[in-house]
Amino acid sequence: MSGTSTSDGHHRRGAAGTGGDGSGAGDCGQRAVREVKRVLARPSATMSLRECLGLLAEQAPRAHDLLGPTDTYGDGVVAEVERRVAALLGKEDAAFFPTGTMAQQVVLRCWAERTGNRHVALHALSHPEVFEADAFRRVSGLSPLRITGAPRQPTAEEVRNLPEPFGTLMLELPLRDAGYLLPAWDELVEVTRAARERDAIVHFDGARLFECTTHFGRPVEEIAALADTVYVSLYKSLGGLSGAVVAGPHPLVEETRIWRHRYGGRIFHQFPVALSALAGLDRELPRLPEYVAHARTVARAIAQGFADAGLGWSRVQPEVPHIHQFQVWLPFAADRLNDAAARQAEESGVAVFQMPWWEPGLPPGISLTEVTVSAAGLDWDSAEVRDAVVDFVRRIGR
Repeated sequence: MSGTSTSDGHHRRGAAGTGGDGSGAGDCGQRAVREVKRVLARPSATMSLRECLGLLAEQAPRAHDLLGPTDTYGDGVVAEVERRVAALLGKEDAAFFPTGTMAQQVVLRCWAERTGNRHVALHALSHPEVFEADAFRRVSGLSPLRITGAPRQPTAEEVRNLPEPFGTLMLELPLRDAGYLLPAWDELVEVTRAARERDAIVHFDGARLFECTTHFGRPVEEIAALADTVYVSLYKSLGGLSGAVVAGPHPLVEETRIWRHRYGGRIFHQFPVALSALAGLDRELPRLPEYVAHARTVARAIAQGFADAGLGWSRVQPEVPHIHQFQVWLPFAADRLNDAAARQAEESGVAVFQMPWWEPGLPPGISLTEVTVSAAGLDWDSAEVRDAVVDFVRRIGR
């Protein structure tokens, strides 16, 4: 069964396209889903090159003074992104990176040098363990120490009871592969305290940290204050073209800039990415709480649609989304679900499940997809979501 890329470019093993084998029919089906007009989100990966360029040209003049000089190796507009993110997170300094994979390898490598311990305590479902081709070990010489593989956040007790010492605790907030799950605030405080009891540094993989404020009921600066360093993505929820930022104490961030150069991340011009990041901070950041609130409405309506369609089993994970993204599980092969999604898009102009379905392997016969709710989905009311889900289920059996 062929792999399928998700909206943010990650490749999922075992995910099926509509044809299940990478065939032309499957590609056409996925294109129909991407290009449909009625969706719950419109990520840049589903937009045409013309649309992306047009959006950047429209928004860039409002985000930054375009009469100023362009960037050169990280100054100018790139430095402005660094200053703005550092201020938002309440950190002394921040460094821009072309990718989050590079950013986190670099910052954790720097902490390993300072602590003298290359063990990084993390969840088995965290991004470096699932999506980065074993880069921690093979490229950066780090040694991941898995806290747990359970589909939930690690507990303070598990951190305290790890059998080996570790230099850094890395927490992915939210934990994407468990359904974009977050701990309770008190649990997060206790987990970070447990790491410090073991003389460890705390680093947040906060690719989607900005949208965690609703769940925690606290501003992002207060959340970030629990960690020594924080990584945030500039495209996953902010709608930028790409890029990432690591924020933390100035001496450590200065060191990451040296390693960024060594890893090949000192790029001559990055102004399109930086401009899109500034535009995303202006446009998307204030709306993220609205997206989270509506995602909870959408999740309830999806569950109701499955019940009304007479499905014997389905799952929305988590039942009440922690951010504006969540998982949906159904007891059908991925090929059938992707085919149903493609036909719904082609015949009705609606894609309630926009991203590909895939089969994780266990239990057999079960598939899942991810749902994101952003600006494009705010005009869907509960009844419309419910009706679209009932229509989708009807197409599974055709």
